[in-house]
Amino acid sequence: IQAAWSLKTRALTEMVYVDEIDMDQEGIAEMILDENAIAQVARPGTSLKLPGTSQGGGPSPAVRPVTQSGRPITGFVRPSTQSGRPSTMEQAIRTPRTALTARPLTSASGGYVRLGTASMLTNPDGPFINLSRLNLAKYAQKPKLAKALFEYIFHHENDVKNALDLAALATEHAQFKDWWWKVQIGKCYYRLGLYREAEKQFKSALKQQDMVDTILYLAKVYLRLDQPVTALNLFKQGLDRFPGEVTLICGIARIYEEMNNISSAAEYYKDVLKQDNTHVEAIACIGSNHFYSDQPEIALRFYRRLLQMGVYNCQLFNNLGLCCFYAQQYDMTLSSFERALFLAENEEETADVWYNLGHVAVGIGDLNLAYQCFKLTLVNNNDYAEAYNNLAVLEMRKGHIEQARALLQTASSLAPHMYEPHFNFAILSEKVGDLQRSYTAAQKSEEAFPGHVDTQQLIKQLKEHFAML
Repeated sequence: IQAAWSLKTRALTEMVYVDEIDMDQEGIAEMILDENAIAQVARPGTSLKLPGTSQGGGPSPAVRPVTQSGRPITGFVRPSTQSGRPSTMEQAIRTPRTALTARPLTSASGGYVRLGTASMLTNPDGPFINLSRLNLAKYAQKPKLAKALFEYIFHHENDVKNALDLAALATEHAQFKDWWWKVQIGKCYYRLGLYREAEKQFKSALKQQDMVDTILYLAKVYLRLDQPVTALNLFKQGLDRFPGEVTLICGIARIYEEMNNISSAAEYYKDVLKQDNTHVEAIACIGSNHFYSDQPEIALRFYRRLLQMGVYNCQLFNNLGLCCFYAQQYDMTLSSFERALFLAENEEETADVWYNLGHVAVGIGDLNLAYQCFKLTLVNNNDYAEAYNNLAVLEMRKGHIEQARALLQTASSLAPHMYEPHFNFAILSEKVGDLQRSYTAAQKSEEAFPGHVDTQQLIKQLKEHFAML
C-alpha cells in the first residue's frame, strides 16, 4: 500500500507564510513532420502542462500548496506523477523536494528494474540467462515458453530491445492474431518513447480482445502525449463495457485532479468508494480535499478510517495531527506528531513533521518554538524551501533584515514555482527602499500566482512610485 502523503499547511500573516513563437521555416517543417509534437499553446482545460487553465474552479496556491509542475499536491503519492515537469535542467538536477514530485526525469527508468520475479535471482557465477546467446527466433516458435521469457527479459533484465525483438518474432509466428503480444510490443514502444507506435499496437489489441489493462496502458500513452481529454473519453468508453471497474474510475479521478478540477475528482473518488470501500488512494484524496476545504473534522474521519484499515505510517499520523489541531482537538495533536516522528523512515519525512509542528507553534503564538521547529526542518532536509520562507518571516519580525533577505533568496531559488518567497522578498525590498528589486520579485510572484491580490496591489503601488520619479 502506498502512503497517504502528508498535508503541508500554510498560514497567512502580514507577510505570507508558506505552507509568440518565433520559428524559422525549417523549425516549422520539423514540427509538421514530427508525430509526437504537441501544440505549443493548448486550449484551456485540455492540457496537463497548464493545469491553471482548468474550468473546474480548482483551489488557488494560497489555499493548497502546488508542486513544481503547477498542480495542487494530491493526497496520495503516485509513481506516474513522481517525475514532475522541471522547466530547466538545473531545476531537474537540484530537485527541490517540496512535495516529493520533482524527481529528475532520468531516474524514472530505475524503477523499472526488477519489477518482475524476485525468485529469478542471478547466480553468483554469472547471469541467470545470457541474453546475448539466445536464439530468439527459436523461442518465438514456442508460445508458452516465449511468454515467460519475455516477462523475464522485460521486467527482470530491463532489456527493452531484446524484449521487443522477441515480441515481434512471436507475434509474427502467431500470424498477428494474438492480442497479448501486441500489448507487449506496445509496452516496449512506450518504454522507448515511441508513443504513436504504442498507441497503434494497443488499439489493435483492443479490437481483438477487450481488456481493462490495455485500456489503462493506452490511457498512459495519451497522458504522456498530453491529451487528457482523449484519455478521459477512453476511460468513459471503458466504463460502458466494464461497469463499476475501480481502476478505470480511479484513472478518471486522477486526470481530473491533475487538471486542477478537484470537485469532479472528488465525485469520482466517491464512486470508487462505492465499489471498493477500502481503496486507500480514494480515502486519502477525499480526506486531503476536505482538509484544504476548511473541513478538518470531516478529513479526520477519513484518516481515522485509514488507521482502522491497518495503514500505520508517518504520513498518516502527520495528517491526523494536523486535522486534530485545526479541528481544535488539542489533546491528540502532539501525540499524533510524536508518533509520526517515531515512524519516520527517512530525513525527508522527519522534516515534514517538524515543518508542520512549526505551523502548530505559529498557531498557538509560540514563535520561539516555531523558529526551532523550522530550524530542525532544515537540519533534516536542507532543500526545504517553505521552511526557509517561514524562517525569513520570523527573522523579519525580529528586525534582522539581511538574514531574512538571504533566506528568501534561498527559498525562491530552491522553489521558483512558489509565490510566497517572491512576494515576501518584494515586500521586504519595498520597505528598505529597493524599488527595482521589489518590482522584479513582485512580477515573479504574479507569474507564479496571477490571482494574488496583495501582489497586484504592490505592483500598482510600485508603478505609481516609478511614475512620480
